[in-house]
Amino acid sequence: MTDTASGKIPVTVLTGYLGAGKTTLLNRILTEDHGKRYAVIVNEFGEIGIDNDLVVGADEDVFEMNNGCVCCTVRGDLIRVVAGLMKRQRPGKPAFDAIIVETTGLADPGPVAQTFFVDEDVKAKTELDSVTALVDAKHVMARLDDSKEAREQVAFADRIILNKVDLASDIELAEVERRLRKLNPLAPITRATRADVPLDQVLGLGGFDLERILDINPQFANPAHGEEGHVHDEHCGHDHHGHDHDHHHHAHEHEHAHGGARGHAHEDDIKGVSLSIDGPMDGQKFTAWLDRLLGEQGQNILRAKGIIDVQGEDRRLVFQAVHMILEGDLQKPWGANERRWSRAVFIGRDLDEAELKRGFEACAA
Repeated sequence: MTDTASGKIPVTVLTGYLGAGKTTLLNRILTEDHGKRYAVIVNEFGEIGIDNDLVVGADEDVFEMNNGCVCCTVRGDLIRVVAGLMKRQRPGKPAFDAIIVETTGLADPGPVAQTFFVDEDVKAKTELDSVTALVDAKHVMARLDDSKEAREQVAFADRIILNKVDLASDIELAEVERRLRKLNPLAPITRATRADVPLDQVLGLGGFDLERILDINPQFANPAHGEEGHVHDEHCGHDHHGHDHDHHHHAHEHEHAHGGARGHAHEDDIKGVSLSIDGPMDGQKFTAWLDRLLGEQGQNILRAKGIIDVQGEDRRLVFQAVHMILEGDLQKPWGANERRWSRAVFIGRDLDEAELKRGFEACAA
């Protein structure tokens, strides 16, 4: 699980509204016999409700489990806690296979994610792997209606775990997934019943690894046709979510048949905007536009990812942004028979789609 290339410890940020099932998932990580050494950082130890019999011994804030995992609490500074965990290193071996940071009550996972980009010591030893959001299939629609935090958590995620699916009908699930995709067209959705997802679908996803943007999001490379980020073809060849995705294609009829029943008329303030253009981009124009956009609207742009065909360059430019923090570089060359085109997705609050489209297309070479 440790990122062997860099030797850094991967960090997963776990978000989700109260009652979504984070405690169940974290307890599994802390107690299951998975043979890995994980560190779980929680906001308040009381929230997790760990069985004391499973705790081996505790110094002030760190609780060691019988299975070798460690649970600790953040009462102050996340950077200090991560530094403390690093001191538990064994000679010649990384301290942990992975670190999971649980963000209960934190409105926007952005600042937590940014910690792993901005602090040099933390950055030297850890690498942000992904942000995973747990949502409760039965209650998420109401949460999304009344909570800005719930909308931000979904929009920010690299992976969404739709939990408690046994409590909702197929029609309800199709409607929930349609709305989640509108808020976030990038994140694959995995269904679960009691947060019973395989841990390899939560940890080690490489959601922040630029090289792997293409691998993780098959639909990112083949955006859908038509309106509303219809990215339903997530199975394209690999159905690794343990259930069949074909029912997505019926979501539309359900919306017309049942949309009114929920009284769900209001539009979300957060949405994903997908942009694409055939042919190369002017690299300097594009970089200047992106820098300016993030400088002016970075607070409202939760996440952005893109793969750009730069004129005169054989390699693809891959970028992603968290608010105003931008990472990007030239990655592997385009294939000889590959369609060369540029595409980007911006997820954020109150985005002006027409203006984004104009700005993006104005960078064409």
